[in-house]
Amino acid sequence: MPTTATPFVVMAKPLGPICNLNCGYCYYLGKTNLFPAGEHFRMADDVLEAYVRSFIEASPGPVVQFVWHGGEPTLIGLEFYRRVLELQKRHAPADWTCVNNLQTNGVLLDDEWCAFLAEHRFHVGLSIDGPARLHDACRVDNSGRPTHRQVTRALELLQRHDVHPDVLCTLTAVTAPHPVEVYRFFLDHGVRWLQFLPVVQRSSGGGVSDLSVTPEAMGAFLCTVFDEWVRHDMRRITVQTFAECLFVWMGQPASLCTMAETCGRALAIEHDGSVYSCDHFVEPEHRIGDVASDALATLVDGRAQIAFGQVKRDGLPERCRECPVLAACNGGCPKDRFASAADGEEGLNYLCAGYRQFYEHVAPYMTRMAALARLREPVSSIMAELKLKEAAADGPWRDASRNDPCPCGSGRKFKRCCLPTYRPRP
Repeated sequence: MPTTATPFVVMAKPLGPICNLNCGYCYYLGKTNLFPAGEHFRMADDVLEAYVRSFIEASPGPVVQFVWHGGEPTLIGLEFYRRVLELQKRHAPADWTCVNNLQTNGVLLDDEWCAFLAEHRFHVGLSIDGPARLHDACRVDNSGRPTHRQVTRALELLQRHDVHPDVLCTLTAVTAPHPVEVYRFFLDHGVRWLQFLPVVQRSSGGGVSDLSVTPEAMGAFLCTVFDEWVRHDMRRITVQTFAECLFVWMGQPASLCTMAETCGRALAIEHDGSVYSCDHFVEPEHRIGDVASDALATLVDGRAQIAFGQVKRDGLPERCRECPVLAACNGGCPKDRFASAADGEEGLNYLCAGYRQFYEHVAPYMTRMAALARLREPVSSIMAELKLKEAAADGPWRDASRNDPCPCGSGRKFKRCCLPTYRPRP
């Protein structure tokens, strides 16, 4: 069987788009329309075995990363994942390791689930949108009831079983205006790894929905959270976007597909074995094969999939090609490239202004962190450097009395100039 030299990811959906939540921004619930009425949305055992075998055969090894996605993959039950482990043991070479990643909304997690996940060393991705009033604005169950209490309980249960989930928080019109509140919620709950996912939801009129984050709000959110993180929290929590930026500034390729030059190494497989180019492109025109009849290595390295991935680079508008932060952005996710540049050229990412704001904001910090890394110093040393530098810069204002000349040089008294808006740095 063919093996690919370059690792790839498959988001496997054992129940297709079936979910126990009805999140207002979900892009996948509507995929039920791809299937006939009466479809039994459950991955059959022969499809599961074909997938497990083909993915292991395609992998260069010795570690094979399986990703279980949805919909909501816990709805299929624990027995399914016990069967997964059996099949992985049967088909993997004796000296190889299969690692499983479960992306869940957490609602069904209990002690039995968490004990199983801990015992078999599953990596868990947990979706939470911050504090209850923000989370529950969009993440409700199929009866419209809030889910925050259940999800935070799942987080606590996982942590109690020594499973520390990667948390995914969406940036929407609801969450983006509250960067500090959202970020500190996760710090307060002991989260160690955090991903922010901007929601861009197309409307029937060709624009975006009211729930979609604006480019400006996304940029401001990321800049604000970064400023908190780089000064106080680098040793407490990893934020995916910030970590990926550091890769780029160190001259390494980004591992996150939205920041990479090309894409196409993250397939999606539906419950019936259909294989698609990407989780965001599960559409008939992007169906590239079937796991029952096509080797995954052949599909991911096939002409159609390579062309799909190269469009990300080759279709960049001229404005992107001339952009000073192109190396970090690379045009963003192709699904969001439906805007037009000022000269009318199409293919600009809807979030372009926000990405540019963020990457330009972090550039000097990333440059310094990359230099520290090359010196084999901890990149978190920048926190102490910033504290000293900003304390020195803050000194004239900190030491000024109300009636002193304002340190800004205006000639007015401090109390009638900068004092009303002055906020000392921590």
